[in-house]
Amino acid sequence: MRSNDSVRVWDPFIRIFHWGLVLSFLLAYVTEEDILSIHTLAGYVVVGLLSLRIIWGFIGTRYAKFSEFAYSPSAIYQFLVETGKFRAPRYLGHNPAGGAMIFMLIASLIMTSISGLVVYGAAEQAGPLAGMMSGFPMFFSGLSEEIHEFFANFTLLLVILHVGGVLLESLIHRENLVLSMITGRKRTSNSTEAV
Repeated sequence: MRSNDSVRVWDPFIRIFHWGLVLSFLLAYVTEEDILSIHTLAGYVVVGLLSLRIIWGFIGTRYAKFSEFAYSPSAIYQFLVETGKFRAPRYLGHNPAGGAMIFMLIASLIMTSISGLVVYGAAEQAGPLAGMMSGFPMFFSGLSEEIHEFFANFTLLLVILHVGGVLLESLIHRENLVLSMITGRKRTSNSTEAV
């Protein structure tokens, strides 16, 4: 793709954040309790990346800002209906379904991270919440672990749906969206493009 046929959409931070989050979450997910040190380190990386992404969502580049992809429920629903008919318009940034998915992933990862910190503090007496968790009964640790596992699995489900959506949109618009998250560039025009 020549540079005059494409435009930079995803800034370097967004691309590094995206792939860093993918690797950190998957590493945390597959290590679980088996390799606690790696699981914990990957979890801390997720927390750090999320913190930076939330800040970048307010002060970052155009397509990184939350205001750029916060759509109404009716717009999201209409986009999904049009996608089901293979007639969804193309968006240069996040489409309504993609925007909603980003918000859901961030929320689910926050819940996964907070519950993980609670479990680490209560069960292992380690991490930033260890002092607060020292007086809590053991059943609280077990409940926190159930919540942590639920949100980790829910996040994985969202990731699977996200990947499916990316592949479907790539097919509908004949555009490699995975490659665009590597290069940062997307095609400049399409007859069905939405602003």
